[in-house]
Amino acid sequence: MIVLDKVKFPEKEIGLQPVQLTDDTMSKRKEIILSKMNEQNFDSLVIWADLEHGGNFEYLVGFLPRFEEALLILHKDGSAQLVLGNENLNKASKSRIKADPIHMPHFSLPNQPMETTKTIDEILVGCGISNDKKIGIVGWKNFTSHKEENCKLFDLPAFILDGLRAVACNAEFVNATYLFIGENGARTINNANEFAHYEFGAALAGNCILDAMKKIDKGISEMEVAQCLDAFGQYHSVVTIMATGARFEKANMYPSDKKIQLQDTLSITTGFKGGLQSRGGYAVYCEDELPEASKDYLDRVAKPYYQAVVSWLENIKIGMKGHELYDLIDDVLPKEKYGWKLNPGHLCADEEWLSSPIYPKSEEVLKSGMLFQIDIIPSVPGYGGISCESGIMLADAKLRKSIQEDYPQVWKRVCERQAYIRNELGINISEDIIPTSIATAFCNPFLLNKEVAFKQK
Repeated sequence: MIVLDKVKFPEKEIGLQPVQLTDDTMSKRKEIILSKMNEQNFDSLVIWADLEHGGNFEYLVGFLPRFEEALLILHKDGSAQLVLGNENLNKASKSRIKADPIHMPHFSLPNQPMETTKTIDEILVGCGISNDKKIGIVGWKNFTSHKEENCKLFDLPAFILDGLRAVACNAEFVNATYLFIGENGARTINNANEFAHYEFGAALAGNCILDAMKKIDKGISEMEVAQCLDAFGQYHSVVTIMATGARFEKANMYPSDKKIQLQDTLSITTGFKGGLQSRGGYAVYCEDELPEASKDYLDRVAKPYYQAVVSWLENIKIGMKGHELYDLIDDVLPKEKYGWKLNPGHLCADEEWLSSPIYPKSEEVLKSGMLFQIDIIPSVPGYGGISCESGIMLADAKLRKSIQEDYPQVWKRVCERQAYIRNELGINISEDIIPTSIATAFCNPFLLNKEVAFKQK
């Protein structure tokens, strides 16, 4: 039974420090991709990046091209080229895999120098793909699958695709994003080092959301609360949200000087590499203060939602198929009644949304090393929203042992999170569930009252 009761507010986690990806991890990432290329008979991969769509590029190279675009060309023999604009050309030497730099000023900002006499085609000739027979194009999307009908859809700019086709005129071009994301994608599984790397950002997001929840009060502006949603200059994986009352007024999606008023709906989100935190509810102290038309909000929306979160956490396990978890959530929180439209849970990494094995009829197997966001979004007309989106990783005994041995401080935090979820929130998670933040599953729908939250009895 889900109840709103006195719950100990989670204590912010201290001593968080970034964990860099090791040379061994980066080397193994390249080996995995080369192995998958060999299995699929690719001669080369052309991997696209811009600031928002650079995760597959960053997976191998270690950085994003910031305000420019870039290409990584990876050949089946392991050699590589980085095609970079004016302001990223000097970053080639920083790449985590060896790659020869090729200058393409066309990737530079508008009105920056275009000091080249070469065409796009002539620049791309230097990438060594002219005689390739099968080239994989890796953008951002796999268009749900690598089935035949989708393998010829590409999300690269036309000027790049046209250039590639002109240079490698006898090659077959295939959307190869599935090598990285989606079923059996290289990036869907994390080792201990990768988990520790991503745990830093996920834990920061948890600390930020807890600070923001404490800051919320009548008369406080969105911007005042939003100050809590940044941390140590870390790059956000999602647009920061702090909205009171109606959202997106006059198309604005950023915190403003609007003040929180009693009965307002509230929405808060922040995220960094490794995970985000989102909260939604009402600016009230108790049920009596809810708007008259929404007096049954707890029973109609909030409690059923939290029951779905609890069911998700108590039932997800290594070896289950994606459709089993999807069907479970549809049983507990029927889609038709509660209006959720997105898949209830997804993988994350450097970006907030990597891919999702949880969808109707999914035969994808949930595996140890998968880093998840608990992302269930009910939408019931006439009622405010509710959210406690947060993250976990699935980890078998071997992976848990590696984390414990290699990153004892991280493991100590993991154990404290598990104890909080079990003992304070009453959620019976298995040993395979590794929460990525102390805020995971903490849900208070009445955001002016700092003493109560949902728990299971």
